[in-house]
Amino acid sequence: GILHWPLSVLRLQSEDRTALIALAAHILQQWRDYSDETVDILAYSEEAGEKEIHNTITPISRMNQEGHYELDIVLRNNRATEQYPDGIFHPHPELHHIKKENIGLIEVMGLAILPGRLTTELKQIQDLLTGTTTWEALPEEIQQGLAIHEPWYQELKETYGTNLTEEEANTILQKEVGKKFERCLLDAGVYKQDERGQEAFGDFMKHSGFIQK
Repeated sequence: GILHWPLSVLRLQSEDRTALIALAAHILQQWRDYSDETVDILAYSEEAGEKEIHNTITPISRMNQEGHYELDIVLRNNRATEQYPDGIFHPHPELHHIKKENIGLIEVMGLAILPGRLTTELKQIQDLLTGTTTWEALPEEIQQGLAIHEPWYQELKETYGTNLTEEEANTILQKEVGKKFERCLLDAGVYKQDERGQEAFGDFMKHSGFIQK
């Protein structure tokens, strides 16, 4: 069935490993050639006479608690446009101050792998939220390093103020970074979590021969 998850995920279960693999291969074959321009999904594009494939999957397999084979199939598309040169289904530019890199297998499963620079940058933002320092008092090189975060910091400042304890600031930053990461996953989802997106997901399921209950 379709999982309730920020990305677009199908979960298959079976006691028969061979049957499960065959069904997964069928879904991959259907997805590779599937397009729906109403939700920006194109299976192929052509550049300089070369055909480029955009649709693929991220598979995640396990043995579940009932002892059945379980396979999650995450639908992916790597098409880029002028508006989204890193990819339509990739973290969008307003999130790049937290995460610009591709969403990989571990992140698809919900564990954020964030750039190491954030360790220092978040500590500096924590100091701002606790009132240890102010933006104006920061050395110029630190201001330049934090410039990508300034709009976000201003939002945090407006919401939470600058008189937090270290523990409060740390908890808030963890929560707010988590929200940003969730948005990264939502951007990577080919079918969005709205009525149109879920209708389009259903259209692909029907196209692939599934019956929705």
